[in-house]
Amino acid sequence: MGTYYLPRNVKGEGRILFIFTLKSFLYAIVGGAIGYLIQLIFSLFNLSFIGYIIMAVLALIGFAIGTFKMPDIQGLEITRKTGGEKIDDVILRAIKFKQKSNKIYIYKGDETNDK
Repeated sequence: MGTYYLPRNVKGEGRILFIFTLKSFLYAIVGGAIGYLIQLIFSLFNLSFIGYIIMAVLALIGFAIGTFKMPDIQGLEITRKTGGEKIDDVILRAIKFKQKSNKIYIYKGDETNDK
């Protein structure tokens, strides 16, 4: 008898706990770590419950940045230009743009009158 290849669904094998990809898990951990630092500050003032809420919110924001893509909404300029791209890529590109002092070089060709 011969052996046969049986196809199987491997869609979820790259995920941790079925909802996290490695990138989204790392972003959630970083968001949670920043929230933990804020929680430590709040615990000094006996407001640790509010610190835990902030930590959970920052972890969810980190998860969203690592998982979701920018929506394509035609009414907003930023979503029209970046619609369908990953949120973390858009944020990294904006940071690099700000580091270059917001300079954009445009070549207009024959339209300029540099004489």
